[in-house]
Amino acid sequence: MYYSFIIPLYNRPDEIAELLTSLTKQTYKEDFEVVVVEDGSTIDSREIIAQYEDQLTISYYYKANSGPGDSRNYGMERAKGDYFIILDSDCIIPEQYLSKVDAYLQAGYVDCFGGPDAALANFTSIQKAINFAMTSFLTTGGIRGGGERVGKFQPRSFNMGISKKAFDESEGFGKIHPGEDPDLTIRLWELGFDTQLFPEAYVYHKRRIDWNKFYVQVNKFGKARPILNKRYPKYSKITYWLPSMFVFGLFLSLVMTFFGFFMLNILYFLYFTAVFVMSYVKEKSLRISFLSILAVFIQFFGYGAGFVKSVYNIFVLNRKPEEAMPEMFFK
Repeated sequence: MYYSFIIPLYNRPDEIAELLTSLTKQTYKEDFEVVVVEDGSTIDSREIIAQYEDQLTISYYYKANSGPGDSRNYGMERAKGDYFIILDSDCIIPEQYLSKVDAYLQAGYVDCFGGPDAALANFTSIQKAINFAMTSFLTTGGIRGGGERVGKFQPRSFNMGISKKAFDESEGFGKIHPGEDPDLTIRLWELGFDTQLFPEAYVYHKRRIDWNKFYVQVNKFGKARPILNKRYPKYSKITYWLPSMFVFGLFLSLVMTFFGFFMLNILYFLYFTAVFVMSYVKEKSLRISFLSILAVFIQFFGYGAGFVKSVYNIFVLNRKPEEAMPEMFFK
């Protein structure tokens, strides 16, 4: 198997240097290639890429800005591999990563896989708190934490593999963003391809580094899900409402306090206590534990608000998603 790493890049030269350095340290013994697609950056990374030409089989392409999904497609169309591994530029790859991927595929081949993410010791406290919120089984990020084994796992494009055959038949990612990865996954299922979680093929994912960017990100995740539910109704789940119900219940508990009812308050107190304790067990830091509570609240509130807005636009007003929420689509 010849592997091609596909990395879309937008104005992040420092991040791509860290990622490429980690790729030079892979324990995998065979050759592989790296395809970097610069998506219309105003601060390009061409000089940094050139520094790795004697350490990696690497190709660099610069194109007009059209979004990460289209840039991944652009890279896969030009890659030479039998199997494409898609990474976000804000990832760092453990030394054994490609060896793990290859071992999984040798043991039980699948045309599309996804892997979980983790936090490095030198990540900031906010990054670690956000990582907890995005990976813990206590939140909507449980599957990304790597502990679950599910029959139809929906890979995320920060750490995702897809065969050339599956890419050719599906034509890759669509124009929605975010949400392009579950959209691709569902289309792969419809074409008869399987997807699987590779729990040990994890990456270190730096994610957003401030609260405002994190809120914008999860809010868009919430907006994306009803769009996908409209496109693929048979894959819709009632559990997608949970973040919205969580936020509604939290505000209801505050209102009920004025009428002397405290049961909901107690339940939410127990939940956030569990978040605090689990974060402390993982990170051994009181600061990160408190920040994890904030991260979880932002995650639920941002996702829930985006989800409700999207449901209202699409299912109540019956508007086309592209017209109601143009920020969710690249042309």
